[in-house]
This record gives sequence, structure tokens and C-alpha cells, in this order.
Amino acid sequence: MLKNVVAVVLEEVHPFELGVACEIFGLDRSDDGLPVYDFALASARPGPLRTHAGFSVDVPYGAERIAEADLVIAAATGIQDGFPAPLIEALRAAVERGARVLSICSGTFLLGAAGLLDGRRCTTHWRHSERLAARFPLTTVEPDVLYVDEDPVITAAGTAAGIDACLHLVRKVQGPEVARGIARRMVVAPHRDGGQAQFVARPLPAEDGDSLGGLLEWLRHHLDQELTVDQLAARAHMSPRTFARRFQQETGTTPHRWLTGQRVLLAQRLLEGTGEPVDAVAARCGFGNAATLRHHFGRWLGTTPQAYRRAFGGVGQPAGR
Repeated sequence: MLKNVVAVVLEEVHPFELGVACEIFGLDRSDDGLPVYDFALASARPGPLRTHAGFSVDVPYGAERIAEADLVIAAATGIQDGFPAPLIEALRAAVERGARVLSICSGTFLLGAAGLLDGRRCTTHWRHSERLAARFPLTTVEPDVLYVDEDPVITAAGTAAGIDACLHLVRKVQGPEVARGIARRMVVAPHRDGGQAQFVARPLPAEDGDSLGGLLEWLRHHLDQELTVDQLAARAHMSPRTFARRFQQETGTTPHRWLTGQRVLLAQRLLEGTGEPVDAVAARCGFGNAATLRHHFGRWLGTTPQAYRRAFGGVGQPAGR
């Protein structure tokens, strides 16, 4: 269930990361047929708390409000040596009774202080990864990903990765239509794979037209074709070695992994929105056959195409084909 959501506010909270929680879960979008969440801000003590940007946020609830939450979000804040005991106790109790917790950026340190990262994989902003690993040695820190879902603990890297993690959770619990509806209102991508790299050496296209942006757009419209690195390098007028290096710089991943991810995303959309047989979906996505599609679905999503369609397909679509 995902109905009651609480964002934890600490001194020096980062406004953008807190705003992610407020934007996704705090707005009434019922006019679009989307769920309305019972959203609240809570802290160790109610009242005004100073943000990282210098202004204050009035927090109406204390830690006891967390006891009602289905989801508790720990937004980024200044990394502290210690955290208020009422918040630590409330977070532990929340997970014990079945609630989820989600951290954004340095909010991961609060979850670690509560012992919720022990024995789990997690992530945070790449600048804080070494410090997080040293401080909480029982966790496995993955510094190069956008978010990690170790249900009921979800951790996100810096800034916009918090949007990705929240929409991932909405998609998981409430389905892709709800996630797409929220993303559409926010004008953001409805889904980004959590394993995507945090840091890209060239995040913006070069002004001299040297970017691969045009090629990436072409690829998205030709995923059904058999494509090799040599073919793509020739299309980009580069040597295969130069192309592979440039691709890594601009996307943060390899051509093969990027193509596979795009094909899986296309397969998800087709399984959600059409009644096409799985073999036809596999062909349209460039996987060739259902067996190959099942292989990649299992590796990327931990499920099968048939199970995914049963969970997220539209009403009246075939469940097992």
C-alpha cells in the first residue's frame, strides 16, 4: 500500500530533495484520476527548521507522525555525526511494522544510523560514497547507480535520482499508469533504470555538433534491427574504439548495455499497452525471440514478460501469451 507518506526534515535539509518528495506525493492530482496521498512533513521537533539554502521550513509534526506512514522519505541534509533518537526509533519501528523507507542523496546516512542499511546494498551521491561505506561497514555501497531497491529500503543518489527512485516505487506499487501520469505532470521521464550511471563525463551535447544525440534518437526508432558496434561506429563516422569511448562519455554506459536497456523499456511499454504475443514483442524490440526476451527481462527486472504483463498490463489484455 502507498497512501500515507511522511518526509523527514532535519536542520540544513536540501530544498530540492525535499521538494522531490513534496512534488510527487504532496500534490492533489485527482483531476487527472491519479491517487491523492496523505502527505506530511515531520521532524524530531515541530516548528521552523533552517534549510541548506538559508530559508526556513515550518514542520508541523513530530516523529510520532511517522507511525502512520506507509512510506518515510529521508531527504538530503548536512551529514551529521548523530541523528535525533526519536527519528531513529521511529524509522526502525516503521520498517518493523511493514512500512517502506526511501532516502535521497545524503538522507542515506539517516537510514544507516537507524541500522536499516546493514546487510543491504545501497547508494548515495557519488561524493559521499566512500564516507558512507566507512561509516556503515555492514552495508554494500554502490556508488555508480541512480538508485537501489532493497525493499523495504530504497536509496537514491543525488538530486534528480530521487525523482527516479520515487517514480520507480510508485510504478512498483501502484502500476505504470500512475507513474506515467505523475511523470507527465512533472514533465520528466517516467522511468530510468536504477543501474544507470550517476556521473556522465559529457552530460550535455557539445555545441560543435559532435554529440551522439542524433544517433541515440535514431537508435530508439530502430531497436528492432540487429545492430553492432562496428555498424554504429560507421554511422557516427568514427572508429569502433573511438565510438565506444565517446558513447561511454555521453551515456555513462556501453553501447550494448544502453541498447539492451532501451529494448527492455520498449518491451515493458508494449506488454503494458498492447495485446501482442510475447514473440511479437520480442521481435519488435530487437530480441528476436521470446526466449531471449525472457532472459533479459529476468536479468534487468527480475521477472518474466508474462508475469510483468499480468501485473501491469491493461484491462482485457491477454495474460499469458
